[in-house]
Amino acid sequence: MTDPSPVLFEESELAMYLGNKNAQALEKAFGYKTVGDFLWHFPRRYVEVGELTPIAELPFDEHVTVVAQVVNVSQRQMHSRRGFIFEVTVSDELSSGGQELKMTFFNGYQARTDLTVGTIAMFSGKVGWYQDHLQLSQPDYAVLDEASQADPRPIPIYPASAKMPNKRIRDLMGLLIPHLSEDNLPEFLPEEILRSHRYPERHRAFLERHVPREIKKAYIARQRFAFEEAFILQLSLAERSRQLGTQQAIARPRIAGRLAEKFDNQLPFELTEDQLKVGDQISSDLAQAHPMHRLLQGEVGSGKTIVALRAILQVIDAGGQAALLAPTEVLAAQHFSSIKKMLGKLGEPGLFGEGEGTGIALLTGSAKTAQRREALLGIASGETGLIIGTHALLSDQVQFAELGLVVVDEQHRFGVEQRDALRAKSGAALPHTLVMTATPIPRTVAMTVFGDLDTSTIKRLPAGRAPIQTHIVPMQLTGYRDRLFSRITEEVSKGHQVYVVCPRITDTAAEQGVLLSTYEEPSGQTMSVEAMTELLAGMPEFASIHTEALHSQLDSAQKQEVMDSFARGEIDVLVSTTVIEVGVDVHNATLMVIMDAERFGISQLHQLRGRVGRGGLPGTCLMTTWLDADHPSVTRLKTIESTMDGFELAEADLAERREGNILGVQQSGSQSSLKELSIIKDRSLIEQSRSNVDVLMKVPNWQEKYPRLVQIAGAWADESTKEFLNKN
Repeated sequence: MTDPSPVLFEESELAMYLGNKNAQALEKAFGYKTVGDFLWHFPRRYVEVGELTPIAELPFDEHVTVVAQVVNVSQRQMHSRRGFIFEVTVSDELSSGGQELKMTFFNGYQARTDLTVGTIAMFSGKVGWYQDHLQLSQPDYAVLDEASQADPRPIPIYPASAKMPNKRIRDLMGLLIPHLSEDNLPEFLPEEILRSHRYPERHRAFLERHVPREIKKAYIARQRFAFEEAFILQLSLAERSRQLGTQQAIARPRIAGRLAEKFDNQLPFELTEDQLKVGDQISSDLAQAHPMHRLLQGEVGSGKTIVALRAILQVIDAGGQAALLAPTEVLAAQHFSSIKKMLGKLGEPGLFGEGEGTGIALLTGSAKTAQRREALLGIASGETGLIIGTHALLSDQVQFAELGLVVVDEQHRFGVEQRDALRAKSGAALPHTLVMTATPIPRTVAMTVFGDLDTSTIKRLPAGRAPIQTHIVPMQLTGYRDRLFSRITEEVSKGHQVYVVCPRITDTAAEQGVLLSTYEEPSGQTMSVEAMTELLAGMPEFASIHTEALHSQLDSAQKQEVMDSFARGEIDVLVSTTVIEVGVDVHNATLMVIMDAERFGISQLHQLRGRVGRGGLPGTCLMTTWLDADHPSVTRLKTIESTMDGFELAEADLAERREGNILGVQQSGSQSSLKELSIIKDRSLIEQSRSNVDVLMKVPNWQEKYPRLVQIAGAWADESTKEFLNKN
């Protein structure tokens, strides 16, 4: 068989090297079609025969590796939660006289397939203690044949599936490896960069990653591929920055004596040092003739809206309009109400109205026809300077007179195309863009790490923000469960209000019967708004407490009415889904109860917690769970309990989600993604690649000097990825 040309090797169909049957199996298991797809299926770790420990000599609480034969298997259901435990008993009689060891796998579907009686495998894990004997829990393992038992090299442990176990992956990779060469996997990174970092050339790095001579070389190869991805991404971002520098926007400098200055003069409080500093950064950006693209991040309640409003008024003073895009109708309406209140007469047109400022319009999907028509007319004529709304602002019917600034609240609620659709309404000159977020989500953090966004941070909370105490409530303990409900009634008796958040809206009839049976045993089902509302209604102590439900199945008018009633203090306890997660601002709310809190992510939990303690009154957040204290999901709750630092929590969120796809390509349609680069582990490497790219781009005619690099970068960042980067 003749190898394809160097350019096409990684794009070649797997069937050319592995045969149709094997290629089809890989495609079915992982979606892989090309040589490159499979080559980038790297091992997640390695085990070495040289590390073997006889079972009789296993040290407690240490990481060990043993080679043993499966002598017995069994399976049992878990009692407190769904799923099963697969138990394996092994013996290392081949090496140490027949000592046995138990191993447990939670929901071990893969282990159940691989580890049948008689199988010889290498097991690696931490030695624990269970029911008076040593065991390995969730160990890594590699099924061995005679050849691999005699081979002293490290054994790669791959991400596997039930139909594509580790041993088969290793066998198939063994068929592909002989075809790797310098000719069909030529180097494209500059030689001086490789030399400075002591990285292997590309073909050698693939060999060391899949069939390493020693583990140290495998991890150096891993570092090289992570650097390669960082370097190519840095090139893409650097090119994007260069293009942004050539784009045109209308400069919107601050003009003395107009709305922005009048607004500052009428503020009843002093802006914090952080708010002033960030405001100056944004003001300077707006005064430039190329588009601002800035992320404004700050703790819940840190005053981001005030900062954004000052920027909005600066743009209006300079002849432009601003659009504030909110993720929900509830939040859009609240922004409209609070901004109108903050502006006073400055929020009314001076020419035809009684005010001395600009018009403000609210545009949502539920707006009545007459209200919508009036809003559209004001937007198109330019009389309305600030338009607040939801996705309705993206409609083709919405035409701006001169859109100068787009403010996006909580960027993770919007897709890239949606944000871009609004920006496109500004005509030839792009609008400036300000993105606000209270808790940076993994993708935002990652793009910030890469330097893709100009970032402003408000860390110091304004005066008057009360502390929030956060506690985990173990519901399996009767005393804690009873105390939870009495805390709600105590808070109401003080004249305060309470949020109770549930993971879902409704239950089936069968589920509800279980959930409402005095709520004393874990049912395997999560609490719903419907069940919680009925549960509280049946408790005598809640007879005089006004409780209402809020969720997405209510129509817009109903949702608004419930929120308005809660804001007016007419509702004592609001039982809700996460529809109240962002932006709902009720100063009298002092207690947040989150049912089955393990069902929510770190970012959501922090956002929910930020709904209380907003009016100078101390706030409390209670997170309930039926899970045992050592369950991995409770670790997330302990993280929330331990800190109020949203940026620290963002890091924890990023680590928990393992970054996902850094380019967000599920939105863009691209197939490119980062496979080796970790935002958590590789920050110093990212800084190195950024520095290397900066040096490279200063080399005269570097594109001509490194044509293969340009080709690879162009292929990696395909058109849809480039489009995504440019939009974002």
